[in-house]
Amino acid sequence: MATVSLDHLMTFVPQVLQLHQKNIWLSYDEEADVLYVNFKKPNRADDSELLDTDIIVRYEGEEVVGMTVMNASKKVKK
Repeated sequence: MATVSLDHLMTFVPQVLQLHQKNIWLSYDEEADVLYVNFKKPNRADDSELLDTDIIVRYEGEEVVGMTVMNASKKVKK
């Protein structure tokens, strides 16, 4: 298991709280370099939108229920 820097992890907390979501599930597929972010489980997305940033936003009606971040490791700010 990789070592996690708590200081680095804590920088994530304010951004998560700004989402105003009660539940968030994250899953990373290292081989595909895709990060899946879900705000509702189970979700039954009935529409999606591909953004210019290689992010797919998934909708269930008007509600955003998840995002798929392609090439996730390349989006890390150093």
